[in-house]
Amino acid sequence: MAGLYIHIPFCLSRCSYCSFYSTIDTKLKNQYVDALCKELALRKDYLFLPQAGDNNEVRDTSLTTIYFGGGTPSCLTKEEFEQIFSAINLHFNDNLKEITIECNPDDITPDYVKTLKHYANRVSLGIQSFNDNQLNIINRRHSANEAINAVKLLQREGVSNISVDLIFGFPNETLEDWKNDINQALSLNVQHISAYSLMYEEGTKLYYLLEKGKIKPINEELSLRMFDTLVDELVANGYEHYEISNFAKQGFRSVHNSNYWRAIPYLGIGASAHSYDKTSRQWNIANIQQYIEAINRGEVPCEKEILDKDTQYNDLITTALRTKEGICINDLSPLYTDYLMKNSDAFLKNGTMEKTADNYIKLTRKGLYISDNIMAELVKV
Repeated sequence: MAGLYIHIPFCLSRCSYCSFYSTIDTKLKNQYVDALCKELALRKDYLFLPQAGDNNEVRDTSLTTIYFGGGTPSCLTKEEFEQIFSAINLHFNDNLKEITIECNPDDITPDYVKTLKHYANRVSLGIQSFNDNQLNIINRRHSANEAINAVKLLQREGVSNISVDLIFGFPNETLEDWKNDINQALSLNVQHISAYSLMYEEGTKLYYLLEKGKIKPINEELSLRMFDTLVDELVANGYEHYEISNFAKQGFRSVHNSNYWRAIPYLGIGASAHSYDKTSRQWNIANIQQYIEAINRGEVPCEKEILDKDTQYNDLITTALRTKEGICINDLSPLYTDYLMKNSDAFLKNGTMEKTADNYIKLTRKGLYISDNIMAELVKV
């Protein structure tokens, strides 16, 4: 069981908050797609080579999820998707449960929906807001109406697994503004909603505006009220709050992302893409030209980190603890169980964490508000 992530770094415009590796220069797109297919061939065995501790067991060689992220994967044409999937089918067995393609709302046309339905069974729309003023702040190229129409078009054409991304905490945003966004998302009756607090990442235009004093972030109290409102409204309307920022109707959790949080191995293809095989992490160079040149030489341009036991434990803290279930204590060695329980004691006593009858330890609703602080106390340094 494994996942495949494919990074499409091309965008027609640059969002002011985005810190992911991307470019608005699309002249290398055809060469890049060729390189993706070559990398799939070069790394077809990455996920399935025996690892320390496998005891010569035969590893499952099937892909269960594929995720196209970006950038803007919906800039790919039907022919480019066909080229990539031909390479996937050539080099991998599949037992696919989920294929997700991230899309911009303004790319959703009747013809393009046919392409999406042919290659994917899940569409993730980067809506971010249903407020045109807020969309302008972050330089999104769609309007609120286009976002609504995109969802409705997907639904009319029979796409039955739609996720939408939302952001809260815009400069000058009010709680009422945020409630309107939540209500609009609920009215569309999508299967999955992801919602994130606006971040001011260094190197982004939004960060520059913040540093120059041209915009001002909302205060922490309002941000917490927005998160509270989000959880209350979505849970009341039948969404499961299964990860800090993610909500799903029954049976519609993101399988691919859930596997990240459960430490399921995955292969990342493309410039800046990350991979994980349980004992190491590696990440490709974040430069399209250099990536293409290296792949054409038969080389994978990446760096690699071997994960020691402490790092693997720390990864568990910062991923599994984000989920509704939390961390299974039975999966830890006695050394790490003792460390986790000792450092969790104060949080268990103050009600920000709890231990369940089936031997999981997890954050409570109260603990979600200070999750970063809790995780910082639980990791090994």
